[in-house]
Amino acid sequence: MRVSVRITGLLLAVNLCCGPLRAQDPSCCQHAAAVDNCKEACDQLASIKSESHLKHFLQRLPSFCPESMSELWVCINSSLPGVSRKSAGWVGIGCCELAISTECLNECKYASSRKDITEVCKKLTENSLYSCITKNEKGSSCCLSAGRHTICRQYCEAIFSMDSTPSQSQIQAVTGYCQSHSQKLVDCVVNFTESYPDHSPTDNLYCCERAEAAHCQLACQRILSTMKTEQEIIDGLINECGSPLPQDPMWQCFLGSALPPLPPEEETPHPAKMDGAKLHCCSKANSSLCRDMCQKISLHWDSQTWQDFEQFCEYKPAETELISCLSDVREPCQLGCKDLTYCTNFNNRPTELFRSCNIQSDQGAMNDIKLWSNGTIKMPFMNIPVLDIRKCLPNMWKAVACSLQIKPCHSKSRGSLICKSDCVSILTQCGDSQRFHEGQTAERICDLLSPIDDPERCIPLHKYLTPSSIGSTVHQEVIHTCNPNPCPSNYLCQVNRMGCLDEDDCEPFLCVPGCKLGEASEFLVPRNFRVQVPTSLPGCYEVCSCGASGRLENCMEMRCENIESPLVAEGQNNLPCSCADHFIPVCAANGRTYPSACVARCMGFQDHQFVFGQCHLSDPCSGRSCPRKQRCVPKHRVCLSDSSDCVQFECVGRPASCNYDRLQPVCDTHHLMHPSMCHLQQTDNTLAYVGHCQEACRKQQEVCGHNGETYNTPCHAFSDRVAVDYEGPCRAVGVVPEVIHDSACSLVSCPPVSTPGCYPITPPGACCPICASMLQIHWNKEKMNCFSEVNKNQPVTVHDVLQILRLHVSVPQCDVFGYLSIDHQLVVLIVPVDQQPTPLQLSDMLPIQTQMSRLNRTRTLQAQYMLLLKMNRS
Repeated sequence: MRVSVRITGLLLAVNLCCGPLRAQDPSCCQHAAAVDNCKEACDQLASIKSESHLKHFLQRLPSFCPESMSELWVCINSSLPGVSRKSAGWVGIGCCELAISTECLNECKYASSRKDITEVCKKLTENSLYSCITKNEKGSSCCLSAGRHTICRQYCEAIFSMDSTPSQSQIQAVTGYCQSHSQKLVDCVVNFTESYPDHSPTDNLYCCERAEAAHCQLACQRILSTMKTEQEIIDGLINECGSPLPQDPMWQCFLGSALPPLPPEEETPHPAKMDGAKLHCCSKANSSLCRDMCQKISLHWDSQTWQDFEQFCEYKPAETELISCLSDVREPCQLGCKDLTYCTNFNNRPTELFRSCNIQSDQGAMNDIKLWSNGTIKMPFMNIPVLDIRKCLPNMWKAVACSLQIKPCHSKSRGSLICKSDCVSILTQCGDSQRFHEGQTAERICDLLSPIDDPERCIPLHKYLTPSSIGSTVHQEVIHTCNPNPCPSNYLCQVNRMGCLDEDDCEPFLCVPGCKLGEASEFLVPRNFRVQVPTSLPGCYEVCSCGASGRLENCMEMRCENIESPLVAEGQNNLPCSCADHFIPVCAANGRTYPSACVARCMGFQDHQFVFGQCHLSDPCSGRSCPRKQRCVPKHRVCLSDSSDCVQFECVGRPASCNYDRLQPVCDTHHLMHPSMCHLQQTDNTLAYVGHCQEACRKQQEVCGHNGETYNTPCHAFSDRVAVDYEGPCRAVGVVPEVIHDSACSLVSCPPVSTPGCYPITPPGACCPICASMLQIHWNKEKMNCFSEVNKNQPVTVHDVLQILRLHVSVPQCDVFGYLSIDHQLVVLIVPVDQQPTPLQLSDMLPIQTQMSRLNRTRTLQAQYMLLLKMNRS
């Protein structure tokens, strides 16, 4: 609630002509009926929710309502006990909203000094609160210069008791009252308030969600993102959304009458100790003991709980799925490893995945070797006596230490197990058998520590006994833009695939603000995305949005699910009926083109739910009418949810202004590039495709996409996140496992695949092989409908999911494409960007597929530990 304070004055002024801000008049204001200005001021008083604002307004109320109106003032003083209970002198009161815990917030509200909160509000977890208090205490020292001028001092103190950045009008009020009394005070206030952060209007984006009209929501988001001054924002909102009405939820939000929901009063886990990302993994526990321990370390972290978890669960083969999930949360796999000074054999491996390739782990491996050299390897539940490892297989021990610290990610391993054969070999030769406990052998020790010998599930040491065969010069063929992370904390790094308006000052990455899944979590969700967050009850979730405050907010409960019963997933390995192999396409209600009416019926569509012809070749705006000053534009999409209509068009107006901060280029039908869709909508031109205009796509050259749609050019297909199957219009049904054996694809001329190092695949429903890595995802329609419902019935689309998965590709040489297959599997392709990729770039595709499969290693797509739904679709 930052910028709302600044624009509230203007909004109140606009609303005075519309009547009081609340439906009922407070009883006190009836005593002010005889004086118009006083009555209006009293009504305004009823609308103020922030108590520090209320206190400031009360100081100004005598200028409208004379103190001689005793009945009014007696009523006000008796009806506002919260103000009188507060200390009139403590400037920290305005910082209380920054408290993390409910206990600290309540204590702060009724404190009279910093000392009153020290027992409940711990500095370690309430750093923002104490920083604010210190700042306000220093600032309020300005007010001492007021001397005996009471009004000047009160206005000065009001500024430093605010729960937001003071507005210019408040600073000017201090200047007006105090200029003639103390120039020193004025200079002090001005100098101090200049150090406040300049909060962006985007801090109020949550108010836009309250708008009832979709076009008003989008307009509000655009206005707050592009306009800077209060007057511009108010004028823009009135122009796009109409006059401010007291009963309108959006205007109420801006006016402070509908603030973001407060934390629940009942006791909840302390946010500073919560890790919602780990909590996602707890349902994968095989035993109730490990499930309960997992919930404890996710909700109430303490060192003893972690020690117990390591002892009873960390090394249990039955809990592999749980441990793998926790590993993916704590230390996600990242491509590439370099710049290590001790574990040098791990350098120059740009196509391999590692969890912890960094200086700290490199140093940690060196320290482990020093500790092990003392003759004992200490584990959570056992000590392993060893001979002098500086003489017995030193390179092998170094590989062990480095592997356990750097943690290579193999396709199915959790990254902390060396293979059993290596474990047995090294302990047989270097274990000090004379100091083994009774019954202890190398085999038995390794059965506990490394019971697996599958190279896909464990770390084979031989790979890291010698340096990488890839030289450092070839390493430049694959750039790891986000490894190491160049962004500040609480920001996610994403590959910049759009370029910049200023090409001379353009980074290959973007730093996107995010929200942690709990203060103890390192897992970030991008701003303006929704995320599924588990509660303390197994199988129960909330969907929250990442707000401008950097915290999850506006959470909505979802229906709980039975984690013991399997979810019914969409997508089959074969079709339920045998349809003829001919291509007479139909467009179904979900926006997907099916090769025939028979296939559409097989997938559950009734005859009235599809029309003949390809979806992309139809005009969804034909016969549609839009509101005044808006026009209809096609918006083709394939929907995974069916709880609301899968509308293939939208009505757009001409925006007054656009955001120039980030380039999101689009190309129009005249082959002109616009910096964003917003800029295109400011013209009368029509969108051709998303992305920079390409010379190769200036002329129409029809191609068939893997989704069975015919596109005007390859650029149109790529804009839809669909890879090209073959040139020319779609005319055949491709291979579907166990369904079509004699395909009409024999009539299709496929482009050659001659790139060295490529192992081509033929995706389901396609005719031609492609150089790519493929992931097939099952998903659950019921859960997709739940996500749609909590997102204001906006449909969940294939494009949404692909854009989310695209965020996890940190190598600009690869990109993500995909489609819904005719048998309803979500097919995801990782494709090299260059037309002639190098063998090294091709080898990057499999690790990226592994990363994504880890993201979806649970039963269905919707149940993955992180499913994000973007709130602002354009």
